[in-house]
Amino acid sequence: MSRIFVTGGSGRLGRSVVAGLTDAGHKVISVDRDAVPEEQLPPGAEQYTADLLAPGEAERLIRETAPDAVIHLAAIAVPFSAPEDVIFSTNTRLAYAVVSAATDAGVPKIVTASSPTALGYGSPAGWLPPSFPLDERTPPKPWNAYALSKLIAEQTVQMFAAAQGEKIRYAAFRPCYVISPEEWEGALTQQGHTVRERLLDPALSAPAQFNYVDARDVAEFLDVLLDKMDSIPNGEVFFVGAKDALATAPLAELFPRFLPGSGPLTEHLTGTSPAFSIDKARELLGWEPKRTWRTELTPPFEGEDTAATEQAALNDENHAGLVPAGATKETP
Repeated sequence: MSRIFVTGGSGRLGRSVVAGLTDAGHKVISVDRDAVPEEQLPPGAEQYTADLLAPGEAERLIRETAPDAVIHLAAIAVPFSAPEDVIFSTNTRLAYAVVSAATDAGVPKIVTASSPTALGYGSPAGWLPPSFPLDERTPPKPWNAYALSKLIAEQTVQMFAAAQGEKIRYAAFRPCYVISPEEWEGALTQQGHTVRERLLDPALSAPAQFNYVDARDVAEFLDVLLDKMDSIPNGEVFFVGAKDALATAPLAELFPRFLPGSGPLTEHLTGTSPAFSIDKARELLGWEPKRTWRTELTPPFEGEDTAATEQAALNDENHAGLVPAGATKETP
């Protein structure tokens, strides 16, 4: 059992992270400006209310609670939800304050949340990556304060990793469009739509490249990451997403409608293939997401799901253990 200090623990992702890590047997210290009602706090978890931007506050709390790991989630979490300078200042200062305080206190494992938006999709000037699926090698091109602040959060942990060597382990992760447990049952997502509405109208998910992840899968990813941090390169960045797309049609069909010029880049995204690769997390950590919208949506989706139909057909044509003549069998 580890003592894990989680900033932003009252947030939409933070609540699931606190609950998931507690369920995994860890002692969790949740820190946020606002507390959750005591009856919603998992048994055994602690919570503190604090302004982590106040001078010395992050260091005071970390030294007082003596955690074995710090997971930094606290941030202004929605692009353009505040003035750009406020988002940039708040998020970058928070990342530096928490990571610096944890480093000074000698916390052995430090993780910060980033965002897929660091890649720059949705830019009004247009955007196309070198290839799909998007992965950690895709060049970041942030075009707004939120995306830039998240890229700087990644660079903050990498800066400290460069200075500390192997004494302290650091990592960053980019959670895809987070869906919390209550949102599968109809609660509004962070953009003000329900999951079902996003499935029925692809235009709602297109700005996010149809990416998503269940918040509970993020918690399980973090549990695995903390366990494996001593055995992977320091300062790594990971995409954390579902194994499919938040769409009922194949992305090869949808992308050309919403991202001009993307057809040749996405024509191979057949069936339920997502636009974001999680292969790095699979290969370095052995992590695999457990939940998809097809298993979690309540009640189940009743519309046409051509992506799953196509995927089923592909699976029927290429049975496990068989590959076409001349092809190379690869690990998915």
